[in-house]
Amino acid sequence: MNLLDPELIVAFLTLAALEIVLGIDNIIFLSIMAAKLPLHQQARARTIGLAGAMGTRIALLVSLSWIAKLTADLFSIAGMGFSGRDLILSLGGLFLFWKAGGEILLMLRGESHEVGDRGGDRGVTFAGIVVQIMVLDIVFSLDSVITAVGMTDNLPVMIAAIVTAVIVMMFFAGPLSRFVDANPTIKMLALAFLVLIGGVLVLEGVDVHVDKAYVYTAMGFSVAVEFLNLRMRRKMAELSASALR
Repeated sequence: MNLLDPELIVAFLTLAALEIVLGIDNIIFLSIMAAKLPLHQQARARTIGLAGAMGTRIALLVSLSWIAKLTADLFSIAGMGFSGRDLILSLGGLFLFWKAGGEILLMLRGESHEVGDRGGDRGVTFAGIVVQIMVLDIVFSLDSVITAVGMTDNLPVMIAAIVTAVIVMMFFAGPLSRFVDANPTIKMLALAFLVLIGGVLVLEGVDVHVDKAYVYTAMGFSVAVEFLNLRMRRKMAELSASALR
């Protein structure tokens, strides 16, 4: 295999970029969940979560025959077939609904941060957060790997692209987590994204295809508007401070 083959390089760069885009929802989820832990445990939880995502993706890639079986129908209801992939996506989407929806309700009640004795949210354990991150890793990894398999059949290129994407995500996970936690409106927007993604996963699980381009365009537009709101609030705060002097 010629590592300087232009086709391989293009496939690697394209797939790595796609994996990063597909990993945005994963980063949002693990950042919000890790923020529930004491500060000294958050970075470790994020690293374990992303390392687990990388391990899951690679394990799925080296078992392509098993992935192929996941697309075969296991049973049907009212003439609609359900495969292993459909069940995983549907359950993962419902899990996202439950977690993100629950977090939104807590924020609306002002109960999203009941601090325990050692910092972090009351009743939250490191193991519990890591397990929840791992559960969603499986769902996000399945979608990511199926996309990778559809783009190229070169296993080393797929693995290299996934490892590169996860390393990039590890680099940005910390700053993103701190930014989301420091800005409640951004956190609410991120949770709304997770509810949206949960809905998309459930629809995919019942064979209703949703073009991801529309989803990510809507997310990008919402983020742009929220950044304008943040800048406006900062400017208004500066003007108010100046007026009081």
